[in-house]
Amino acid sequence: MQNAPMPVTIDIEYTGDLHCVATHGPSGSQFTTDAPVDNGGKGEVFSPTDLVATGLGACLTTVMGLCANRTGLDITGTKVRVVKEMSADVPRRIAALTAVVTFPRDYAPADRQRLERTAHTCPVRQSLHPDVKVEIAFEYLGKAEA
Repeated sequence: MQNAPMPVTIDIEYTGDLHCVATHGPSGSQFTTDAPVDNGGKGEVFSPTDLVATGLGACLTTVMGLCANRTGLDITGTKVRVVKEMSADVPRRIAALTAVVTFPRDYAPADRQRLERTAHTCPVRQSLHPDVKVEIAFEYLGKAEA
């Protein structure tokens, strides 16, 4: 039987002017958020919904990295671009996230299938509400690995 993952605590402090500082409990690492310009903020740094989009891209890349490590693939240099679209109606929410994963090389069909399936099942993707339209596309550059 697998042990349950340890919970992670993140503390957030509102510092005024629509800014928050988030502190990652285990490491003490911090970052700041701001409201987006179209919602009264200055757009100076990531907004909370930007972090959701960032989480999707980082999560699918991380789990593909785990998969690659297990199967001996090198995906170093893989890049992901995520485009976040907000709803025009109320309530304000993320309507769509479109991710394009670009690998710096090509892979055998079975490896492609494994990487793509892994990306689609990342924990962040699985945690998003079904109303959020999520599309993930894959591009392979260069020659296939032997």
